[in-house]
This record gives sequence, C-alpha cells and structure tokens, in this order.
Amino acid sequence: MKRLMISGTGSGCGKTTIVCALLQALVDRRIKTASFKCGPDYIDPMFHRKVIGAQSYNLDSFFCDDNTLRYLLHRGAGEMSVIEGVMGFYDGLNGIGSSCEVSKITDTPVVIVINARGMSESLGAVIKGFLTYKQPNNIVGFIFNRLAESRAEFAEKLCKELGTEYLGRFPSDEDYALESRHLGLVTAAEVAGLKEKLKRLSEAAEKYIRIDRLLELANSPKLTFSEPMIGRGHKVKIGLSTDEAFCFFYPENGDMLENMGAEIVPFSPLRDKMLPEDIDGLILCGGYPELYGDRLSENVSMLSSIRTAVNNGLPCIAECGGFMYLHREFEGMDGNFYKGVGVINGKTFKTPKLINFGYSVLTANSDNLLCKKGESFPVHEFHYFDSECCGENFNARKPGKSGERKCVNASNSLWTGFPHLYFYSSPEIAENFLTACERLKKNG
Repeated sequence: MKRLMISGTGSGCGKTTIVCALLQALVDRRIKTASFKCGPDYIDPMFHRKVIGAQSYNLDSFFCDDNTLRYLLHRGAGEMSVIEGVMGFYDGLNGIGSSCEVSKITDTPVVIVINARGMSESLGAVIKGFLTYKQPNNIVGFIFNRLAESRAEFAEKLCKELGTEYLGRFPSDEDYALESRHLGLVTAAEVAGLKEKLKRLSEAAEKYIRIDRLLELANSPKLTFSEPMIGRGHKVKIGLSTDEAFCFFYPENGDMLENMGAEIVPFSPLRDKMLPEDIDGLILCGGYPELYGDRLSENVSMLSSIRTAVNNGLPCIAECGGFMYLHREFEGMDGNFYKGVGVINGKTFKTPKLINFGYSVLTANSDNLLCKKGESFPVHEFHYFDSECCGENFNARKPGKSGERKCVNASNSLWTGFPHLYFYSSPEIAENFLTACERLKKNG
C-alpha cells in the first residue's frame, strides 16, 4: 500500500494547499486516491473530500491507540494514501498527537513543506534541524513553498548536501492560496470557483512537484492491526444535522454507528421544517451556527420540533455549534443575538480568543447518557464562543495539567457542551448512546 505524509514546519506553511494540489493531480492521473488528516481538524478533510470525491478521515494518536490508528488508515486506504500533517511535524502534547508520532505508528514516509519566503541560507538550518531534531524519523524529503524559480537550484543543492531529497517547490502565487476565517480555513463549499482553483493547483503540482518520485517514496510496509471490538445489532434511526451551519462531524463516528446497526438520517436545521420522522436519537454536530443566526432563528417549526423531542426524552448528543443552537439565545458573528431551541436556558456569546482550546479528558460527575459516574474519555475543543450554561456534569482536565474545570450538561437522555467526541477513542460511549435510543424505541 502506497502512503505518504505531507507535513510542515508549522501552521500556515502551505501544506493544505500543497496536499490539495497533490490530491487533484493524483486524481487527474486516475490513481485511486485516499486522504487523511492528522489530529482533530474538521475543515481540511472537507477540502480533501471535494478533491477525491470520497470520505477523508482523521488519524489522531491522542484519541486512538496504535492498533486503532493503523486500522483506520488501512480501512480508508486507496492505491495511494496521502496524510496531511497537523501544525508543525513535531508539534503535539509532548509529542503525543503529533504528525511525527502518527508517522511512526503507521510507518509512513514524510515530506516536509517549508515556507521559503524571505529565506536564503537559513533554509539549510531549517532542513538540518528537522532532519536531526529527533531521530529516527521518517522524513524522506522537502517541498519548498513560495520559492522563486531562481532559488530552486540552490534549495536542491542544500538538500543534496544534507543527505535528503528536493521534491519540488510551489510558486508564490496568491491565486493558489485557500481563504481562512476565525476557525481556520473556510469550508470547501464556501470557496468561490473551487473547481477552477483545484484545476490550477493540479497543473502547478505537475509542473513544480516531483510527483513520480513521491509515488516511489510512498512504498510502505504492510500495516498490522486487529479490528476494534464494537457492539452490533442496534436497530435504531439517528437524526444527524447536516448542512452549512452544522458540518463538523467525524465520518468515522457515523461509520461506527452504522457498523453497530444504526441508520443515519441526515436533516437540515436550516432548510427542513421538522425533525425526520420516527428517529430514535439525535446528533446536533458542530459547525457555524453563528453565521446563520437569522435563518436558524426564523425556522421556528424546526426549533419547536427539536425542543419538544429533546424535552420529551429523545436521546441527544449536541457538540459545540449544536450546543450553541440548543440555547435560548446565541450570538452571531454580526453581534446580534438570535433565538435558539431553548433546551439550555441561557445565552452563548463571542469572546476575543479561543476558549479551552485543545485536548482534554472528561470524567463524569454523575451517571448520564454516555457513561457512568467516574468514567472518563478524551475530547477536543476549538471555539471562540462561551456560554452562561457550560454545565457541571463532567470535570475536564488538560493533559499534563493539575487543574480541572466543570463542563457539559448531561442527563440520562442528553449530552451537550463545547467538547467534540470521537467514538473510536471510547466505543463504549457510542454503545451507551445507541442502547439509550433502543430503550426509547422499545418503550415508545
């Protein structure tokens, strides 16, 4: 199985642009291509999916043990699998969750993207630093972003002197850049002229990147793993919010629920008037409700449908944006407050910085929809909003930190808060959710 990781020196070095360019070039060559993203990011895989026309999955070594990580990579692999790194190659929680760690667990060759703008001899220091900082590593070469054609021969000479490979460059052309917003890149659906931009990226990749050599370097050992144990036979229907306002949902979570027997029923809080009929559970995923406050608040029949169902005990998971939507009011990016579902009797509001950003481990203070008192599982947060009602049913602890904070509103039928869940980290929470859905279905 061919696989290759495209990582970088840090956030903003251009690795997402180069990954999308490479993916489109591979697709244009009619190579069956799969893609993955290190870490918990939602947005980069959306771009990957637009390019390859298939699901793109996350590989997160904080959420998953080594065996599960290899299983997820194998399960989603193609003739050629491209893994996009997260942040800088070595960045993580003391290495945990880093691209470097994922590359070692999966035995994947790595290409490092360097933003070469404004550098000359210093390129050598960056190359040598990444090659030698931690050894052994799987780095096989470098791509130089924003490198002028006149400097290409110099960069190639540096690579040869330092015992690594020059694998191409990318020009400094703003037409190739992908726009960003307060949560990172805009979603793929929002990029004007995305198809044409991807065509230009593919042409640039063929011209400037040594794709044939990348394919040779991508030859990798066979992955060894065992399939994770999950429950089966849960015959329930789960409504899943799916539109521009609610688009942050790990496809792995949906795949696990379906493998356990659940039927996923997509619906749109923006456009549909009511929840889908005969659902036994509900997932309101994260996204950008703050950008669609007027349309969400004006869809009063949907607000009423969700409020009635959740108050009547429909098992419901609502993460981040979905949690904001459940409030009595939520603030939009325009500074106005909009009417929400009203299950949570309070407001959400903007803040000037990220709140509780990163990984945490949650421990339950009481029995609830997903687990028993005292049980724990990992989560991730990424939001610029806060709430008057963050909840007190779980304690959250940052890895390596001593302090704790309370969060999450939870009951026997509801789990809602800013943290995002990843079911493969703790399959039992998916099992408990579906069991609660079955119980409701049985009792009518």
